[in-house]
Amino acid sequence: MDVELRHLRAFVALCEEANYTRAAARLHLSQPALTRTIQQLERMLECRLIERSSRHFALTDEGRELLDRGRGILADVDAVCAALGSRAAVELGFSWLLPDEWFAETRTRFEQLGGRIALRRIDDPLTALTDRTIDIALYRTDNGLPRHLRSRPIATERRVLAVAAASPLATATGLRWADLAQEPLVVNTISGTTTAESWDPPDPGRPVITCTNFDEWIELVAADRGIGVVPELARVRAPHPGVVYRDLPDAPPSRVRLAWRAEPSRAVRRFLEVA
Repeated sequence: MDVELRHLRAFVALCEEANYTRAAARLHLSQPALTRTIQQLERMLECRLIERSSRHFALTDEGRELLDRGRGILADVDAVCAALGSRAAVELGFSWLLPDEWFAETRTRFEQLGGRIALRRIDDPLTALTDRTIDIALYRTDNGLPRHLRSRPIATERRVLAVAAASPLATATGLRWADLAQEPLVVNTISGTTTAESWDPPDPGRPVITCTNFDEWIELVAADRGIGVVPELARVRAPHPGVVYRDLPDAPPSRVRLAWRAEPSRAVRRFLEVA
């Protein structure tokens, strides 16, 4: 039988607690199991590590030497595991348009820790997260999350109006949010940020044209099937010859969120620390 890390962890815990009961509780072991582990260690090393004659907990010379070296070994092993775990690639899924500044800063900080980010463009990041296709989802919808997922906001984005170049709204002045409440609306039902319910109160008779991804959405807007409302980032990152983006100063902002599974890996936890 060879000395294993569990033997060293048990011995170091016992030395630090100086009490079998407390050490066993710390290690989530029964006291007899801890005693057997220490006895196994002594048999393998062929020496006494703990003074049996003393009324108080005391180490032999060999025990003191093992404690010093054992702590170093465990510290080295833990450091290596932490470093390798943080360098694992994290798969970040998104449906469209990563926030430029946030992603650049997060990627730099994560890579400085030795991590790597693998990007996955996917129509429904939250479903992919549930299916374990990705590790982290970046999303903008306001839909509720399943109980097995956790999330937090990372940014807010201004919204702009998107209309067909041929639409009268492309050149209209003084556009306000309330003015758009009855316009036909193109809604990306999977990853969009705006629905008819984004207006208060919503118009039950309003025409709504649905799609399931950004590419479909922008083509429907360009075809003048309806108006669209998107984060301002689309104006720079997703120009289209048939679409005009207009400012909407009083439009409610949209939120960008990250979601992850309830029991994240070490790499995901490290990513969330810098995101």
